[in-house]
Amino acid sequence: MRKTTFGASILALCLFFGVSTAQAAQCGDGPGGFSTWLSQFKQEAVARGISPRAVSAALDGVTYNPTVIKLDRGQKSFRLSFEEFYAKRVSNAMINQGRKHIQNHGQMLGRIEQRTGVPPEIIMAIWGLETGYGRDSGNMSIFRSLATLAYDCRRSDFFTNELIHALMIVDRGDMQPSRMIGAWAGEIGQTQFLASSYIKFAVDGDGDGRRDLIRSVPDVLWSTASYLQAYGWQPGAGWEPGTHNYEVLRKWNKASVYVQTISVMAQKMRQG
Repeated sequence: MRKTTFGASILALCLFFGVSTAQAAQCGDGPGGFSTWLSQFKQEAVARGISPRAVSAALDGVTYNPTVIKLDRGQKSFRLSFEEFYAKRVSNAMINQGRKHIQNHGQMLGRIEQRTGVPPEIIMAIWGLETGYGRDSGNMSIFRSLATLAYDCRRSDFFTNELIHALMIVDRGDMQPSRMIGAWAGEIGQTQFLASSYIKFAVDGDGDGRRDLIRSVPDVLWSTASYLQAYGWQPGAGWEPGTHNYEVLRKWNKASVYVQTISVMAQKMRQG
């Protein structure tokens, strides 16, 4: 894995320009003001240290997406009980497929566990639950989704921050905007990283000089472990409810049903 100082310099710019502060462009509750907002946001992004080239490549021609707003307002799956959620999202076939992936990627997963302490079963559970082991990473433009959600007033500050970080991914050369296709809320790659997590934790697992969480399985697996390690994963310890590592999993997803599902999936894969 290659290391670079470029990511650190971008993070310094991020802190200097205050990515998490309220945005200068005014949010809206419908498509009417989106074009004006986008024009203002582009200027703001450049002022925050993103290159004009990256801003133009990612945001020129981007339009408001009403489907994203509809999906944002209609989230219901996390209201299910654990039993309902697990039955809806997990099958024996998925567990068996995870075991096969552990075998197929055994050497790499062994190196990952040695370096980060994160066991293969946890990585497989996350990979399977998030995208069916990369089968469905989403089909929406990351930049169109994030721009729409950043403009929308409901969580404008949060998604403005994510949009800035998505531009940073382009600016440091990891991916081209046209290849950044993902979930409706802007999650990127086979384990669905938010752009801010991508910048902080993505790893070049295959040694090609880029961090590509959409197309590179080594980058995906190393980066997922990197995320959990950064939040304090304890090597060799369990991950059942009440343990330290279970609380680390909450850093991955705050929904209790989601965390419990990861825990149970990983345990079943280990038992197999």
